[in-house]
Amino acid sequence: VSDRLYFEPLAPEYVLSVLAKEKPDGVMVQFGGQSAIKLAKPVADAGYPVLGTQPKQIHRAEDRKEFDALLGELGIPRPAGGTAFTTAEAVATAEKLGYPVLVRPSYVLGGQGMEIAYQSRDVAEYMEIITRVKQEHPVLIDKYITGREIEVDAVCDGEDILIPGIMEHIERTGIHSGDSISVYPAVNVSPAVIDTVVDYTRKLALALEIKGLINIQFIEHREEVFVIEVNPRASRTVPYLSKVTGIPIIALATRVMLGEKLKDLGYGTGLYPAKNLVAVKVPVFSLDKLPLVEVSLGPEMKSTGEVLGVAGDLPEALYKGLLAAGCNFPEQGTVLVTVADVYKEEAVEVAREFAALGFKLLATQGTARALESRGVPVQVINKLSQPSYNIGDALREGVINIIVNTPTHGRIPQRDGFRLRRMAVESSVPCFTSLDTVKAFLSSLRLYRQGKKPGIVCLNDLS
Repeated sequence: VSDRLYFEPLAPEYVLSVLAKEKPDGVMVQFGGQSAIKLAKPVADAGYPVLGTQPKQIHRAEDRKEFDALLGELGIPRPAGGTAFTTAEAVATAEKLGYPVLVRPSYVLGGQGMEIAYQSRDVAEYMEIITRVKQEHPVLIDKYITGREIEVDAVCDGEDILIPGIMEHIERTGIHSGDSISVYPAVNVSPAVIDTVVDYTRKLALALEIKGLINIQFIEHREEVFVIEVNPRASRTVPYLSKVTGIPIIALATRVMLGEKLKDLGYGTGLYPAKNLVAVKVPVFSLDKLPLVEVSLGPEMKSTGEVLGVAGDLPEALYKGLLAAGCNFPEQGTVLVTVADVYKEEAVEVAREFAALGFKLLATQGTARALESRGVPVQVINKLSQPSYNIGDALREGVINIIVNTPTHGRIPQRDGFRLRRMAVESSVPCFTSLDTVKAFLSSLRLYRQGKKPGIVCLNDLS
């Protein structure tokens, strides 16, 4: 328990006023998220010692050019990228990298303003919006690699590292890590990829002279590992990982920042042995309380909380996590499937699974054609913008029980997809905007249909 607690904004003038009054021997900036580590330099410039990772190394991890140079020195790959100030520069950079690309402003938190562009028109539309305000920093453009996202939290003392656990995300890259379903341990990742992740984590932590916490996000694509970003601070996954591994990550990091060594703290070094369980962190959303907010998952974070599901295997852990997050498991009913062209082939197998479980299928014309051509029974229904009996009528009558809808141009409220997703939320109908999430839901639904009662895991048994 703290001796004194200040409720003030994490801005230099407020924090420096507190420090001037308290006159501390040192300041820890790693536990307050992105806003706190931005204060490292102002705190150091004011003459207060920053405990743990130093401001120069924090800047090295945060600055794109310096970080890219470091990755080059270490021989660690990252997705190719570039920068642009104008629409012409952005389109040229995107075409050079090859579509799809991820476009985003510099220095953002929570994925704010990020978008995946699949063609030059998408980039031009994005730049038209972003350049309405004069840009002090360039727009960042990265090659978008479709793969599995892997996340690591580690403690480093400048000489050794301790990796409490490695997590994988259910949703593929392009979904913000805070909105993804996270699984510990990474049960679907090969031992070779795990070894590479551990190697890259060690190299980066030591090269950045980390003392305390580091969070690294990776992409695995066909057994090749790329670094997405490095955060020299505590991340949102630390409480989750601490709870399920029994390792007091914050306590260890604090002691390391005060000068102690990992080898003396009783938890060893390297990758900590995985527990004999599966723990799933599932995001919780409050979209029903936020009218006119886009529902679909993407690079910009939308969740407002999270829950934990723990079991002996992945399907049961997913079932418990989804249930705790408020997800309904209909025993029967109708599933509406309407997806963008890029996902139609993948949606066929998802629809086939729903049909095998006894659900009736509705689909808009384009998606219905794709399903029928592969022998999946489906009934065509009109889009919201089309006359006669359409999706809106079916939702109002309670005919539709589950919606699978991947967005195309989700940022425009007048479009059919945006309106459909909002209607689903307001009608309390489960609406999945990522096919990876649907597949996780289906594995849980099969378990639910089998009548298996989920077991109880005591939190005291996890430590």
